Amino acid sequence: MTLEEIKQLVQVVLESGVAELEVARGENRVRIRRYVESPVREVIVQPNSAMAVASTGPAAVNAATETAATEAKLPAREAKPEQPAEQENLVYVKSPIVGTFYEAPSPGAAPFVNVGDRVRPGQVLCIIESMKLMNEIESDTAGVIVAKLVQNGSPVEYGEALFAIRPD
Repeated sequence: MTLEEIKQLVQVVLESGVAELEVARGENRVRIRRYVESPVREVIVQPNSAMAVASTGPAAVNAATETAATEAKLPAREAKPEQPAEQENLVYVKSPIVGTFYEAPSPGAAPFVNVGDRVRPGQVLCIIESMKLMNEIESDTAGVIVAKLVQNGSPVEYGEALFAIRPD
């Protein structure tokens, strides 16, 4: 694999939002993983590192070595909603699947819920799109929405907190 091909793969990872990509061509193998700790997402390519790139074969090792100093960054996204201070009395609605978070049933429609809205068990809070399927996420508890923790259209991971609810 050439250095240019590896750079293109890094760009694909950044643009698509996938967490990990592994490509094998003959003896060459490249694995790229993203680690997200802040709204600015980074991928750092390092040779022979299980965290960023694993490679075999002389061409891949040379390309990975040349790329070791290269750091690819996504442009800063919209500011992430502030998470309320951890409070024992809040219930967090978490994503049951990996997908894309949508706060409304269709583009331009009003959100299912807003901060300050009272919700009841079974009320739809959002949609998570996964593999072209729209999955409605419902509230398990009655209470007031204290915070919306994810931006509309953002990718979400399994178990990621979506909403904070203060139960009644």
